[in-house]
Amino acid sequence: MSESYEQERTVAFEAVQAAATLTESVRESMGEVLKKDDRSPVTVADFGSQALICRALMETFPQDPVIAEEDSSALRNPDNTDVRDQVLEHVQAHHEAATPEGVYAWIDHGTAREYSDRFWTLDPIDGTKGFVRGDQYAIALALIENGIPQVAALCCPHLPPDLADDDPDTRGQAFLAVRGEGTLQRSLNQDTEPTPIHTSNTTEPSQSRFTESFVSSHSSHDLAVEVAERLGITADPFRLDSQAKYAAVATGNADIYLRLPRPGTDYTERIWDHAAGALVVEAAGGTVTDMHGSPLDFTHGRLLKQNTGIVATNGAVHQDVIDALEASTS
Repeated sequence: MSESYEQERTVAFEAVQAAATLTESVRESMGEVLKKDDRSPVTVADFGSQALICRALMETFPQDPVIAEEDSSALRNPDNTDVRDQVLEHVQAHHEAATPEGVYAWIDHGTAREYSDRFWTLDPIDGTKGFVRGDQYAIALALIENGIPQVAALCCPHLPPDLADDDPDTRGQAFLAVRGEGTLQRSLNQDTEPTPIHTSNTTEPSQSRFTESFVSSHSSHDLAVEVAERLGITADPFRLDSQAKYAAVATGNADIYLRLPRPGTDYTERIWDHAAGALVVEAAGGTVTDMHGSPLDFTHGRLLKQNTGIVATNGAVHQDVIDALEASTS
């Protein structure tokens, strides 16, 4: 990679890896799980991860807004003092002088909601259910300028380099992407320099392999099956939680990632669920659009209001997937 965005990529890459150290520490001794209004689980790791990453961004880029998933309101609730104390303990392992008010402030640095010409978006734990269940999750951070992700840091603490040969000793991968300059991958378990990666060279759709959400409520598995049949794909999909699916495409473990709206739902995708992963794929040579082939539009605050569904591919088979989707939904 060249010297463009040198400070941004250094801070982002170091921050997500530090957050992964915290989240894995939490995971080793899973504590109390809170519930959001939408009933999705939120853990000590969510708050601790966001605190560490937002602190790093505040320190180096204090003028940059951050659109993140969490805020400190649950921690401030007197009923949740045990959870607050756990968060503080884990954050203090990285910043010894951290105080409750300081941690609240760091977390709430991520409460921007409106679009601006330059901002960061963060999901401190993407795939919380996977985290709680002991499967895949990701820490996802992206810098967006003029509506386009330019720098992405994605950390997948339990992702093996080869999904077909899941050796527990090799789990843990971090990814750094800069638009137009490629994507790097680094093992969390080895003290090695990051190496460039590229999407697969599969050009025949029938030889492709899908990855899709582990939980069927997140995406229409039925529509994905129909698309696979139209393309002649027979291989079973890799089902993963979180933006680890984007990493699977970027590394060539999979060729196609589909996140498709379920019939009768009107869910609008959140930007923090896709910005980092999309750039990791695109910088590695792939293509990411919505299900109609339109680019993802990050100019509407927290939501991808102008997009429906997500299609990420190795690039070579992208139009085939879009055509199969159009035929399946027309």
